[in-house]
Amino acid sequence: MAFPQEKLRASYNVQEYLELERHSEERHEYIDGEIYEMAGESLAHSRINMNLAREVSSQLKGKNCEALSPNMKVRSKVLINPKSDKGFYSYPDLTVVCGDPVFHDKFKDVLLNPKVLFEVLSPSTESYDRGKKFRHYRTQIDSLTDYILVSQDTPLVEHFIRQDDGSWKLFTYAGLKTSFVIESVDCPLSLQEIYDRIEFSKKKTKKSKKR
Repeated sequence: MAFPQEKLRASYNVQEYLELERHSEERHEYIDGEIYEMAGESLAHSRINMNLAREVSSQLKGKNCEALSPNMKVRSKVLINPKSDKGFYSYPDLTVVCGDPVFHDKFKDVLLNPKVLFEVLSPSTESYDRGKKFRHYRTQIDSLTDYILVSQDTPLVEHFIRQDDGSWKLFTYAGLKTSFVIESVDCPLSLQEIYDRIEFSKKKTKKSKKR
């Protein structure tokens, strides 16, 4: 994802944030009363995002699940009061929802029941995506079964899967010849396709194979 680059100001409540966002040409994430403007993305990030969207959408065609674009917001905390400043509203790089989508309100632009979330990592986003964002996702979205992190500088995918006891288990896939399956949505993926048109330096590619 593109990291929330610039904090606009604090003390927005949820209702104010959503009203601002629905009239804004820029995307913003909301974290407990604070609004952050989203930064731009690199060419590699953009290509990987498009590759993921194409491959996941293709694999889910005709099934009970669908992929949603990076413009779909996801809510990660139970809303008690729309005038409260407590909440986490974010833009995953790719979202998969199964069955009927459940939305925050009549505008249908904030999803409540994602099944799988993807984030494409970059130097400025990695700690955020692994840390605060994942904590919100795994503790506050009951429908979430899979969280997938995709590196953009080496062919590496990290797949976190929710276990029956509520814990999360990590599976790592490295190298362009590797494939894996998101079993919760019956979606096989190939790293060769995810990284189509992406060029890696020999040094970085070699390191990824040692993992």
